[in-house]
Amino acid sequence: MAAQISSSSSDPVKQFSVFAENRIGRLYDLTALLKANDVHVMAITVLDTTDSAIIRLIVDDPDKARELLVNNDFPYTECDVLAIEITDESALKGVLAALFEAEINVHYVYSFIKRPEGKAALAVNAEDPDVAAQALNQRGFRVLTRQDIAR
Repeated sequence: MAAQISSSSSDPVKQFSVFAENRIGRLYDLTALLKANDVHVMAITVLDTTDSAIIRLIVDDPDKARELLVNNDFPYTECDVLAIEITDESALKGVLAALFEAEINVHYVYSFIKRPEGKAALAVNAEDPDVAAQALNQRGFRVLTRQDIAR
């Protein structure tokens, strides 16, 4: 169990929060740029406001994505998130129960589009990722690393 926790800490899944004007085609521009450079979007969610949008995404090659974002004037921030492998939608209750029992506040959750081997996964931003990973591992959930989501 400890090896699983330390591997998730040493090679965490990176999330980019890209700030874009709220205009037609901007999301397309971003995803087309990534695709043209062989960077695969593994998970995505968009938060919309009147003037701008925050596009949160997880990609299979964060180093290349970072370079593309900088060189193409897409302002962004990045952070580590927990990527949790699940069998299907029924596992959501167990994931949230593990975090609730550990008294971990969940800031947001979204799902992966696709993963290698076709398994489902959730992206979770939680207030204490190390304690959250321990709680999830104790409940039998696998916390994925950057290598686990790469294509």
